[in-house]
Amino acid sequence: MTSILTNIAAMSALQTLRSIGSNMEDTQARVSSGQRVGEASDNAAYWSIATTMKSDNMALSAVSDALGLGASKIDTAYAGMESAIDVVKEIKAKLVTATEEGVDKAKVQEEIDQLQQQLMSIAESASFSGENWIAGGTDTATGAADVTVVSGFVRDAGNNVSVKTTTYSLDATTAGEMTILFGGDATGAIDEVTGILGTVGSDWTTTTFTLPDGTTNSGATTDVAGMSVYTLDITDFENDDMAEALTLVDAALANMTSAGADLGSISMRIELQEDFVNKLSDSLDSGVGRLVDADMNEESTRLKALQTQQQLAVQSLSIANSSTEVILSLFR
Repeated sequence: MTSILTNIAAMSALQTLRSIGSNMEDTQARVSSGQRVGEASDNAAYWSIATTMKSDNMALSAVSDALGLGASKIDTAYAGMESAIDVVKEIKAKLVTATEEGVDKAKVQEEIDQLQQQLMSIAESASFSGENWIAGGTDTATGAADVTVVSGFVRDAGNNVSVKTTTYSLDATTAGEMTILFGGDATGAIDEVTGILGTVGSDWTTTTFTLPDGTTNSGATTDVAGMSVYTLDITDFENDDMAEALTLVDAALANMTSAGADLGSISMRIELQEDFVNKLSDSLDSGVGRLVDADMNEESTRLKALQTQQQLAVQSLSIANSSTEVILSLFR
């Protein structure tokens, strides 16, 4: 039956054209955005996973920045400790020189004085972003204080998130475990009588004393009593006193070397963690891409096919509409 009121063929062609137009809109959105899942309505499950992983990746980016900041702090501390070790080596060499008969110890002491001041200068200067890991620190003169570096961001199987840190102890009082050159008072100012360079041996007025590195030494003399590497004055020393001074400086050097090794090991760990965080971030990006990214080859092919279908649908609708014009010939 042919009707001038209801054109079934045109309605069918129009419906097909609308469907093709909707598919073209979806395809063009994927082509323009590069994503096949751009919003929750596209695929709620994938969109939810991708959104969560993108937020985690942003957190990892912040962790990477924090690791860089922590690495800078540790590198600054290590550079300071290494420079201080070199200076203490010089002091040790000066002491060896002063043991030679006929050497003017007062002149040698003038050089040692300058080296001691250089030690304080190094300790004060080894600061990054207001933090000094080899000198000072609030109340480190009375007890150890922990400092931390952000080292990771973790989402566990229970979907709980946490930030992991690496801890380093600033210790200026524990024999054999001191990690800083000088401790700090309640205000954070440097306390010159604590730390590896400021600590004096105990029981130095008898025949045995304990060194800053925790070892004991016998044969102490009263001339060395109460002196630290920073306050060492050999002007009036006899040969026995020089031997004790060498022991003190060597013990401090051993303690500083141990502290430098600790800083170096943390620096190595941070470098490894930075590398891991970068790889993890890339892995997350790749995983999210597999979930939401569009295959541009496939989408371009689909778009071309839909454009062809659209042209055919328009032609079909034109034919369906023109078919009713045949009826006019019946009335001529």
